[in-house]
Amino acid sequence: MSRAPQNTAQPGPLTARFQAGIAALRAGRLGEARKILAALDLERPNQPEILFQLSRLAHLEGDAKGRARYLKNALAAKPDEPALLTEAAEAFARADLPKDALAAHDRLIAAAPSQIKPKADKALYLQRLGRFDEAEEIFRKLLAKHPREGSLYRMFFATSKLDAGDPALPALRKALNNPAVTGEARIQGHFAMAKALFDQGEGPRAFEELDRANKLQRKAAPYDDAARRAEQLAIRAAQEGVDLAPIGSTPEPRPVFVTGLPRSGTTLAEQIIGAHSEATAGGELAHALRLVWTSFVTEGRMAPLRKASDAQVRDLARAYTMMVRRDTGARSGVVTDKSIQTHLIYGFLSKALPGARFIVIHRDPRDIALSIYRNHFATGTHRYANDLGDIAGVIKDFRASIAYWKGRLGDRIVEFRYEDLVSDPEPQARALVEAAGLDWEDACLRFHESGGAVKTLSVAQVREPIHAGRRAAWTKHEAELAPFIKAWGDDPWD
Repeated sequence: MSRAPQNTAQPGPLTARFQAGIAALRAGRLGEARKILAALDLERPNQPEILFQLSRLAHLEGDAKGRARYLKNALAAKPDEPALLTEAAEAFARADLPKDALAAHDRLIAAAPSQIKPKADKALYLQRLGRFDEAEEIFRKLLAKHPREGSLYRMFFATSKLDAGDPALPALRKALNNPAVTGEARIQGHFAMAKALFDQGEGPRAFEELDRANKLQRKAAPYDDAARRAEQLAIRAAQEGVDLAPIGSTPEPRPVFVTGLPRSGTTLAEQIIGAHSEATAGGELAHALRLVWTSFVTEGRMAPLRKASDAQVRDLARAYTMMVRRDTGARSGVVTDKSIQTHLIYGFLSKALPGARFIVIHRDPRDIALSIYRNHFATGTHRYANDLGDIAGVIKDFRASIAYWKGRLGDRIVEFRYEDLVSDPEPQARALVEAAGLDWEDACLRFHESGGAVKTLSVAQVREPIHAGRRAAWTKHEAELAPFIKAWGDDPWD
């Protein structure tokens, strides 16, 4: 959807003006882009190319409803355009328009009925909506035609508990016994089999599958622990010797960084805060660290924060806030950001974002290790997750990082324990909401009733009320976790 309209009209050729609007959009001159594109839309209404660019503009401005509206109008003119449909499916989901999003998925499926991806994408979206039975029906039909696709088993099993007699299991075993199944299909197939065996209470057999999956993934994406640690210490060093008092004004929306290791309970904390009428759950926005990296790193070295000008710090705040508005649609109140690596740059964020809050969620390291090791992360991400000893090192380094920043930022960092949150929900949830700078609302304990789409590995759990059933899960698998426990050594668990 990048063609310019071919007709011309005064003043000036439409094509040239259209290209000027796109150029302004790409350069971030949003006001200029809106003036050009809105004028073109008035002169030539219902042109899908113009509407598509206006949808991109609305996205950058954080106008989720406007983006969806422009795409809906564009589809009225070009109902079967794949690029429009792909964009629309994502935009309708963000705008909380599930009926329209599912219709876009159905049209993508109709346009490519033999392809796996459009059907799998619809099933994943149904899972996010909590419509697990409908998603299961799609996955079973796909597996009947594509029994060697390990990713289908993994996605399907993620929200389903299969008994030992389910026909999907012998099909998966047959695929894993087939030497022709290699690479990502085999990796994800072993993760899927492990999930099914855990659900059936077959812990030792499940760990055998996990060991196979993690060894294969480690081979595909090797891990350098020393390089990771050196990079993180360099980032910390760049923030030393500087006054971290915030500059500028409090951004709107105001960020609340909910930080923790994967599988530590950050999703639960975010859902509690996000259920507040003045809050939006942003998820893992992944903008802050990327912005710091692109703005302050030259030739692989991070420039010291103490040498940064106030203008540079304000530019960081401005860019982050614009991206938050774009991705969440929020213009006021609170937005949570649970990006995992945020703790590395607390100094940058403290200085750039007055009013930002920092909430840290801790969990028993043994439960974190178990959950990380048994979950599939995209190959090349979280490379430490494929080895229990490496997981121990990462958890220790995270704890050390939080202790360091607690010493510098004091009570701007508020720490919670997952075990306390699930054991005694109401007072802990009240404290969590207070830490986010909000007044209490009873809806914060009823987040599981919201019915909105969820994009997280905890997609099934966030549909449930808070309960303590997931504490100390590691005790059932202590023997299999021996490499982690040995690597942890004599350090205290709490």
